[in-house]
Amino acid sequence: MTIQSLIDSALLKEQEEKSKRTRSGKFSPSSFGRCFRYQFWNRQNIEQTDPPDIEALRRFKVGNIIHQYAQSFFPQAQREVKILVEDDIIGFADIVLPDEVVDIKSCRSYEFKLMLKKDYDIKVSKLTNCLQATSYALFLQKPQARLVFIEKDALDSKEFVLKVEDWKEAIEDELEILRGHWKNESLPAPSPRAYNGKEDNYCPYKTKCYKLQGKTLV
Repeated sequence: MTIQSLIDSALLKEQEEKSKRTRSGKFSPSSFGRCFRYQFWNRQNIEQTDPPDIEALRRFKVGNIIHQYAQSFFPQAQREVKILVEDDIIGFADIVLPDEVVDIKSCRSYEFKLMLKKDYDIKVSKLTNCLQATSYALFLQKPQARLVFIEKDALDSKEFVLKVEDWKEAIEDELEILRGHWKNESLPAPSPRAYNGKEDNYCPYKTKCYKLQGKTLV
């Protein structure tokens, strides 16, 4: 038995256990900016037709390790702060400081190099991350959010400060659409908004959604 097989076996077991957990039945800010249909089904806890493959699970694990390492420099009370909004929003903020919420993301080297360019626009390239971080800050009544991207190869980091007032309207629009569909029990139209419009390539409901649209999987 190889080390790789041990790793993969453990990751698949973790994924299986995760899939059996009962979800909160609420919307999650970590999905803001993604397809509204995805967010609707995710809240309903619809069974995934296209769960992450083993390569994705490995990437997620590396990201979790880096995430936990960065959090370890802060007191426990400031980490994974639970956020509940009314009866339909739940989230966990990575790090909560007196005047800001810090959200940690890991990234590959090619993404990190792009972030170092002068014309890089975080609001366009990482819309989902921006909405997640600023929504946490808004719900916790903090004036700003800080996105920290850590490069997986060398632990270099790049930070972006986002003012909540610049994102308040976008967050409110997101919630209005989601809550409207939920209240009316109307399935949102497919709307791949994340990953430069290629979100369906990574969607755990791709097969189910394509069938409803009469589309053929490639």
